[in-house]
Amino acid sequence: MARCTAPVRGHRSAAAEAACPVCGSRSSYRYSGYDSPYSSSGSSKNSYGNGGSSSSRPRWSKAGSSISYTPSQVQSLTPIRQTVETRAAEQPDLRDAFLCHAWDDRQGPAKELHDLLVSAGVKVWFSENDLGLGVPMMRAIDKGLANSRIGLVLVTPALLARLPKESIADKELSTLLAGNRLIPIVHNTTYEDLRNVSPMLASRSGLDTAEDSMAVVAAKIAELVAL
Repeated sequence: MARCTAPVRGHRSAAAEAACPVCGSRSSYRYSGYDSPYSSSGSSKNSYGNGGSSSSRPRWSKAGSSISYTPSQVQSLTPIRQTVETRAAEQPDLRDAFLCHAWDDRQGPAKELHDLLVSAGVKVWFSENDLGLGVPMMRAIDKGLANSRIGLVLVTPALLARLPKESIADKELSTLLAGNRLIPIVHNTTYEDLRNVSPMLASRSGLDTAEDSMAVVAAKIAELVAL
């Protein structure tokens, strides 16, 4: 008769529980999405073109939405959604999101993302429209986040080059991340590269244009902030 390995090995991770002959079947059932804040929606490719081995539907996704999310995206975005709802109730006049980006990206990927977000109905605080020249990045983050419900950080090679020069300390990022108000969006680089520059920012998973197109990323953000 199979015996649970928890008394000897413990179940400190999903992998350990999955390896248990007794709990493994329960683990695979739970992590498939049935015992979670979201429900599974299958593995078919959606109309935006992003497929994958599994997809999930978060609670904020509207009925009939064709946008699919990976389980890890739902897990990382759920606390952000809770922040959106809380701040919207407390300060209804705030903008939906603040877009933080490197100066060199202002006419490239940052503008592309901004325009896609605006087209999707998101009210964005964007430095090109809302901030004068010469303002330090950290001050821009402070001002933008003060006037927005959440922050988006577009992580590109240009941003990675700027981060050390801007002296953005881990303790400052820790405050933003602890409040569940910041979403990294990785573009043309990797989380590993980000981790080498800012381990604190890389500790929060977000969205990646290697997995979703910029248009799909914008659609997911628009759904996330919609009330």
